[in-house]
Amino acid sequence: MYIGSKPADKVLTASDITDGVVSTAKIADNAITADKTSYKDVPFRNIIINGDMNLAQRGTSTSGITNASGDVFVIDRFCWAESGGMTSQFTMSQDTDVPSGYGFAKSLKLDCTTTDTPATTERIRIETRFEGQNLQYLKKGTANAESWTLSFWVKSVKTGTYIVNFRDEDNTRIVSKAYTISEASTWEKKTITVAPDTTDPFDNDNAHSLTIAWILSAGSSLQSGSLADTWQDYANANYAAGQVNFADSTSNDFWITGIQLEVGTSASDFEFLPYDVNLERSKRYFQNIVNGTGETCGLMRTGVSLNIVIPCIPEMRTTPSLVQTTGTDYYRAITNNDVNFGGFSGMLGEATNKFAGCYAGNISPDGDCGFFLTNDASARIDFNAEL
Repeated sequence: MYIGSKPADKVLTASDITDGVVSTAKIADNAITADKTSYKDVPFRNIIINGDMNLAQRGTSTSGITNASGDVFVIDRFCWAESGGMTSQFTMSQDTDVPSGYGFAKSLKLDCTTTDTPATTERIRIETRFEGQNLQYLKKGTANAESWTLSFWVKSVKTGTYIVNFRDEDNTRIVSKAYTISEASTWEKKTITVAPDTTDPFDNDNAHSLTIAWILSAGSSLQSGSLADTWQDYANANYAAGQVNFADSTSNDFWITGIQLEVGTSASDFEFLPYDVNLERSKRYFQNIVNGTGETCGLMRTGVSLNIVIPCIPEMRTTPSLVQTTGTDYYRAITNNDVNFGGFSGMLGEATNKFAGCYAGNISPDGDCGFFLTNDASARIDFNAEL
């Protein structure tokens, strides 16, 4: 508010601007570099899903993991995998031990509970896997192929040389990179850059095209050559040269979190995504349908067969398989003739990646349409479409 006349706006002339006020040094401080105009500030630049280990749909711990266990998931999108006949055993869990001050709340922990020494081609590793259609912008197999940079936080009781292996599943090509855990039981950040591979592209589909594996133990035949630190056709001898045996002591524990894979030759800060976004992305590969007592979903009943049809939201990578816990009276069909039963026989033949379901045959007594109810604290049904 002005009392009287409003002062006239001042018009700047050339004499009012002092030379050198805006310096090239000041401009350089805030310059947009070529690196920043590429992928560093792009949303979803991290190719890894759930790299902060926050999401664990299956539960928070699994013990007794050994060579007969197959792929074992606790934290979504990361599995324990083994090749050969090692008799070592592990407990894998979601843990709260994290690097302090960097925003992480969870880590993946692997605890060795029974020891063994790997023979010949035996190996133990933690893996995450990728669809080819999600990797096309890496331009692998072309003259414009991109470099990748993997960064992660790691901690281990056992120091020494560890190997990360990148495997092109479509073309059986690998590159392996060594990193060193220098200090026992101390969080360390590792950054690994992989040079472009102009040979053989990834398939553009929903199948398994790339595996990243953090090696923990590897037999002598996998270490007898020179480490494959540039892209090359797979050879056992070059797979994991220099790898320590993490399975040699029951004192050994291994933690990892903050895993990020991005285009380029440098690592940006970890890209934190909201929990619900991580959950939605992970449900493409695994969905928990019911878990515990008193959970329900839709039911259609025909004769003495019980059929449940469930929409897959979001749609899954492919038609899922059924994973369930079974036991006496774990499940209940609420109809005009209520019936308890122990488990389902399998997936419906009409299941797709958008609408799936399961069935139980020979239900007695039969009855009219109703709904389905879990009837035990251990009752659980999951749909699995992992790579």
